[in-house]
Amino acid sequence: MHQHTLKELSVLLDKKEISSTEVTQALLERIETHEPTLNAMITVDNDGALEAAKHADAAINELGGTASAGKPLLGVPLIHKDIFCTEGVLTTCASHMLHNFKSPYDATVVERLRAQGTVMLGKANMDEFAMGSSNENSHFGAVGNPWQTDRVPGGSSGGSAAAVAAGYAPVATGTDTGGSIRQPAAFCGLSGIKPTYGRVSRYGMIAFASSLDQGGVLARSAEDCAYLLGPMSGVDPRDSTSVDQPVDDFVTALDGSGLSVTVDSSGDAPLNGVRIGVAAEYFSDGLDKAVATEVRQAISKLESLGASIVEISLPNQHLCIPAYYAIAPAECSSNLSRFDGVRYGHRCESPVDLEDLYKRSRDEGFGREVKRRILIGTYVLSAGYYDAYYLKAQKTRRLISDDFAEAFKSVDMIAGPATPTTAFARGSKTADPVSMYLNDLYTVSANLSGLPAMSIPCGFADGLPVGLQLVSNYFKESELLYVSHQFQQIDDSHQQRPRGFE
Repeated sequence: MHQHTLKELSVLLDKKEISSTEVTQALLERIETHEPTLNAMITVDNDGALEAAKHADAAINELGGTASAGKPLLGVPLIHKDIFCTEGVLTTCASHMLHNFKSPYDATVVERLRAQGTVMLGKANMDEFAMGSSNENSHFGAVGNPWQTDRVPGGSSGGSAAAVAAGYAPVATGTDTGGSIRQPAAFCGLSGIKPTYGRVSRYGMIAFASSLDQGGVLARSAEDCAYLLGPMSGVDPRDSTSVDQPVDDFVTALDGSGLSVTVDSSGDAPLNGVRIGVAAEYFSDGLDKAVATEVRQAISKLESLGASIVEISLPNQHLCIPAYYAIAPAECSSNLSRFDGVRYGHRCESPVDLEDLYKRSRDEGFGREVKRRILIGTYVLSAGYYDAYYLKAQKTRRLISDDFAEAFKSVDMIAGPATPTTAFARGSKTADPVSMYLNDLYTVSANLSGLPAMSIPCGFADGLPVGLQLVSNYFKESELLYVSHQFQQIDDSHQQRPRGFE
């Protein structure tokens, strides 16, 4: 059961060759078997999942199948990152601060996917409040990478990535503030898409940095990403940052329909007419040579499919990390001020006064990395340093966005590495925060600019997956999915499974 893709499960459920209950039971048993090794889950909702599967089976029988119901996700199991609020089920954000929090409502993403008849198996582990690049900053312990369990799965959506790579579920939701979908996708050999900022509602998604956070999908293939991203997308009146923009039929777009660029998907060169930019700045000294080799070979494959490869420049790429690590902590400092021990979440024992309540509740509730970013953010927002750091970072953010705008005058998308290295050893970078932050070198620019971006598997270096990143213009997710899907027709990296998790 665990080897089926989302699309394959949908077809089997539609033909009634399997039931949602059978699939759900099999995956729950698989989670129980492998969790002692991976620690990818915070909450497994056995009873809720089986009840949802039972309802899905009844709906399939009543409606005559998933296809006739117009709900290809009906009965399909999935896992939500534990940053999305789920009614009646723990939503912890991997923090002691929220270790006992059960939301009274569903996030919009959860609500929309539940309406499609999906079956939530549980909530995935993550870096606390989405702050991290390795999933080592969780109150519930670090997550292992199925490809090599002493390596990190990436962060902050590391639990979601490890769960899909291990076959716990065909798909999982994630969030991406600086690469938190794409980096775990690259480390775990998955396809992961961060859509345009505002494409997916943030209502009920616990905020880290409000101008950067965006929900997205982790799956084995671009095709499966398309099936899940469509129902997740669209304007939401409860989220003032969601954009009222028509949502493409991402599944239909996989065949070349409805794209802004003219392609011929029926021939041997389905990417003929697609212009792909390659920036020299993405192949700097910080990039591992083996990773660079795999990425360049992947770009050559895109060219063999008919794409035109164009040399471009992103001159302010080197400013992405310093700009991001001023802006994101500033917004985190503001957003996390609500966790004060008064309204919900962790409260210290026997406070002597209100100040003691605030101080000890926050000190006990937050982990080390979260505290570090709150302090950095408070510092850059302080009266004496606001202009020197925060305001300058925002101006730099505009320069980075302008670089992309200029590039997209001559290309349809930009290709490069998703990460500087393959998955690194657990514990190897925890003592050096700056070294850890540099793992976001190629991903944060898309968040700073609000652009859609995707990572797909493109090969292996020393037995570990390598990710190819594609970045396109605003609301061009269809183009990303189409190009990725065509690449996956001639490259089988996305079909490889880690040893022991076949």
